[in-house]
Amino acid sequence: MRYAQFIERDAFSKEELLALSQGNLVDDPPGELVRLPAPPMLMIDRVVSIERLGTRARIVGEQDIHLTDWFFHCHFRGDPVQPGCLGVDAVWQLIGLYCGVTGALGSGRALGCKEVEFSGQIRPYNRVVRYEVDIRRFSVLPASGSAVAIGSARVLVDGEVIYAVRDAKVGTFRGIAYSDFPARSANSVGGVADRSSSC
Repeated sequence: MRYAQFIERDAFSKEELLALSQGNLVDDPPGELVRLPAPPMLMIDRVVSIERLGTRARIVGEQDIHLTDWFFHCHFRGDPVQPGCLGVDAVWQLIGLYCGVTGALGSGRALGCKEVEFSGQIRPYNRVVRYEVDIRRFSVLPASGSAVAIGSARVLVDGEVIYAVRDAKVGTFRGIAYSDFPARSANSVGGVADRSSSC
C-alpha cells in the first residue's frame, strides 16, 4: 500500500495490522511510520471504522477472544480473565494508529490516562471485545515534529459495556526508535523523557 492510501484509510484488516506491526504495510513511508506492537501484545484484530470529524475523530477496533489466548493461561490460574491493563493498552494502540493515519511520524508512546473504571470482565468464552475511542484532540508540535492525541473510550464485550477509559493520551516522537536492538546504541537505554519540546 502507498502512504497516500494509508492516510486515507477508514478500516484495517487483521493482515494489515500485522503488516503494520512488522513495518512492511506501507511501501513508501515518508519517515518513521508509527507501528503497532506485534503479537502477542497486539490487542486488536481489526479496525472497523475511522471517522474524521474535523478536529475530532472516532476509531473503533475489535478483538476476537479465544480459549487459547496467552493471558488466560497465566492470569489467573484457576480464574482466567483478560487483564484490564491489556484493554487500556488496546485503547492506546488505537490512538497511536489514529496518529499514524493522521500523518504523525515517529515512535508511538503511551503517555497516560486520567481515569479507568472497570464494571465487568472478559472471560475465555466471550466472543468479541469492541473498543470505541472518541478522539477529542490531535496536535502536531512543529518545532519537534512530535504529535499528541487524546481520546476517551468505551470497552464492550459481546455488546455490554465493561469499562471506560477517560482522556487516554498517546504521543509520537521522532528519533527515538531502537531499530538496532539488541545492540547497545544511542537509544538502548530508557529513563525520564525530555518533554520540554513535546507534550
